[in-house]
Amino acid sequence: MSAQVIVVDDEAAIREAVQQWLELSGFTVRTCASAAEALALVDRDFPGIVVSDVRMPGSDGLQLLDRLLQVDTDLPVILVTGHGDVPMAVQALRQGAYDFIEKPFTPERLLDSVRRALDKRRLVCENRQLRQQVADKGRIESQLIGMSRSMENLRRQILELAGTSVNVLIRGETGSGKERVARCLHDFSPRAGKAFAALNCAAIPETIFESELFGHESGAFTGAQAKRIGRIEHADGGTLFLDEVESLPLAQQVKLLRVLQEKTLERLGSNKSIQVDLRVISAAKPDLLDEVRAGRFREDLVYRLNVATLHIPPLRERREDIPLLFEHFAQEAARRHGREAPPLAPSELARLLGHDWPGNVRELINAAERHALGLSSPPPAERFAGQALAQQMEAFEAQCLHNALLHCQGNITAVMEMLQLPRRTLNEKMQRHGLSRGDYLPGGEE
Repeated sequence: MSAQVIVVDDEAAIREAVQQWLELSGFTVRTCASAAEALALVDRDFPGIVVSDVRMPGSDGLQLLDRLLQVDTDLPVILVTGHGDVPMAVQALRQGAYDFIEKPFTPERLLDSVRRALDKRRLVCENRQLRQQVADKGRIESQLIGMSRSMENLRRQILELAGTSVNVLIRGETGSGKERVARCLHDFSPRAGKAFAALNCAAIPETIFESELFGHESGAFTGAQAKRIGRIEHADGGTLFLDEVESLPLAQQVKLLRVLQEKTLERLGSNKSIQVDLRVISAAKPDLLDEVRAGRFREDLVYRLNVATLHIPPLRERREDIPLLFEHFAQEAARRHGREAPPLAPSELARLLGHDWPGNVRELINAAERHALGLSSPPPAERFAGQALAQQMEAFEAQCLHNALLHCQGNITAVMEMLQLPRRTLNEKMQRHGLSRGDYLPGGEE
């Protein structure tokens, strides 16, 4: 929502004049004839400021100020009076007014105060939003690392879906982190206190698949010496994660579909129906509709599993994340092995950025661990056609900007000095790489 100015005055002529001055200067203005009208428009998330006359019938400007600051103590309120009352001005400022303007005043005096008040309000709102992001997303950013726009979008989509109970299909290449995304969907959901039951459908022999998924009673088959709870029942109230779901045998697809439709299951060797409440998150490398056309997957089950889809971008499509990820995993490996991670030379970074990473994040983790142990250098750069060098340079530039903003805590002047860039060039580069100053401001700063 854009910044707004609410103008409160019981005299229509003054309201219209102030509205005209402000709108000619590019502000969005709403006018109110009474304090009650203004109070109805303001809540703690209101993105603007209030300009109010002091002398009004009913609730005057000082009473309105008190009520507004009860809603939000950080809301800038500018009071206007025509009585030259200095004690009143002092009282208003003590009560928390942002500014006090005496009538008659010039448009410039009002505009200057409004601009400063809106700047303060913008900073307050940005920092609140940042702190909320830290509270809501801090953990997910530590689990799904990356500064690229595609990773920002993925984290946002996960947080939006986490609060729902819809079944989600995750698409991604080998090693791209499908189980990590599934864990985030569970950990940030209301089901986080219940079980997260994971099953790799490609790793279970078909002969024991039904028992693994649905459980069995004692004596249900040869070797079934005791009752066993299956993965679905174990996930009751929580989340069932089916990795490589395209490998789910057709016979079990039918039974899983029935569970999803009726929300009940029967253990192998039992006729008793057991109610289950679960969310199913699936992961697949191929397109399941292609599997349907090939006769290997049921179409009705696809639509049950694929209420929403998340696509994990391969590492080669988000090269700006490679340095950050590599450093994180190298430091993690170094701590695990009780040693210092060696610094990464610029030539090694260039080779990291040039590699195609067919194994995605999993391959990067292995390379980072070898680097931390001093066993080998990063993988050799591969030859690209066309714009490969340009892509690498873009990724390196984005990483340099990110590091500078992080080091300077969003202080643009300091970043300009560090990188020796004029402001316009820095702004253009930040915009091109999707970097926002607000993301780097200290969490507690106002």
